[in-house]
Amino acid sequence: MNVLSDPTKRRWLAWGALVTVFLLVNLHRLSTAVLSERLTTDFGTTAAQLGTLHASFFLIYAAIQIPTGVLADRVGPRYVGSIGGIVLSLGAVGFAMSDSYLTAFAARALIGLGSGVIFVSILRFCANWYRADEFATMTGLTGSVAGLGAILATTPLAVTVEQIGWRTTIFGLGLVGLVAAASVFVLARQSPAAAGLEPIAGVPEQPSVTLAELGEQLRALARDLDQWLLSIVFFAGNGAMLTLVGMWGVPYIVVVYELDVTTASYFTLLASVGVLLGPPTIGWLSDRLERRLVPMTVGIGLFAVALATIPVFGQPPLAVIAVAYLACGFLFGAAMLSLSVVKERYPPSASGIATATVNTAGFIGGTILPTVMGVALDAYRTGETVGGTVAYTEFGYRIAFGILAGTVAIGFLCSYWLVRRDRNGASPPRL
Repeated sequence: MNVLSDPTKRRWLAWGALVTVFLLVNLHRLSTAVLSERLTTDFGTTAAQLGTLHASFFLIYAAIQIPTGVLADRVGPRYVGSIGGIVLSLGAVGFAMSDSYLTAFAARALIGLGSGVIFVSILRFCANWYRADEFATMTGLTGSVAGLGAILATTPLAVTVEQIGWRTTIFGLGLVGLVAAASVFVLARQSPAAAGLEPIAGVPEQPSVTLAELGEQLRALARDLDQWLLSIVFFAGNGAMLTLVGMWGVPYIVVVYELDVTTASYFTLLASVGVLLGPPTIGWLSDRLERRLVPMTVGIGLFAVALATIPVFGQPPLAVIAVAYLACGFLFGAAMLSLSVVKERYPPSASGIATATVNTAGFIGGTILPTVMGVALDAYRTGETVGGTVAYTEFGYRIAFGILAGTVAIGFLCSYWLVRRDRNGASPPRL
């Protein structure tokens, strides 16, 4: 049987095309840490401005999550995913050609606009092509691709930028993205039936959704306490991970330990390896145990502990930092379970909008936390540079990372509240 006519094989090809675009999304959104020195030099930015430039991606990314959920439910991943890939790639080309801070800000926001539709499109695709007991595993595998993109955004990106320059590198990524977007259009479909294929055993055909039904789904989500708690969990976990790997994880090591950017990127590389391994492992474990909330709560609590090593000790041995970064990446998989939880608490027709709502909170975290840390650091600026990176005091970094660890601790408390509510028989409003 032809691979394209076998639904169980076709779904892997289509998923592969979608996650190739998602890999580029993660490479772009986490590239600022490695590029920070060059961006500061080219555009003359302060820490707060650099944090805002980094956050411009997440600002627009977060803003379009719920509309993306609506589009994914109504239009499907083929069109939403391919158009998103084109837009983010054009943004990358514009970022590479930018000649001022404002044009760079606008181009990075355009990358965020295109990138913002990809993850929810993948989740909607998985809901339509995989069984319910495979969903957390597929979400975890998708998260591992984010980890691979994060790995590429560390040492490999630093070495490439050193060899050919940051503008040429980003321009080349834009061209790769256009090819990946075309592959999504060719391979992805809303469901096996939409591809003219036989249904997959255990995967129900998703019904079409009317605008009235979407409105009711949004109202139900807005009044659902569980959704708000899950959103805070993902705000904390996703925001902290993106801030650590994508923004302040490298400058902290450069300044406090006086290492060069490439060497410092080895540590965020470890965090990215954690992201590569953690989400599929924790997702698989959750599927096998048939439990979501307890693994999520334990993982988020350990995540907060790992982050707390920096504000507590300031300059612990580099081996401790390596373990802490790796643990943060691995335990990010616990935060991703929040997407599986919310998806399972709503009907299949609402899976796109439900996961998009929680995903929105995660990227609001990715927007707010880097800038808040930058503002905190600016209060402790020394006026010197270390390895080309603007220097802040060790105490400043302890304050900034204390904000990050405290945010994840709040996420842990919300997750624990969900465990208690679940034991007490609380349930979300039904549609």
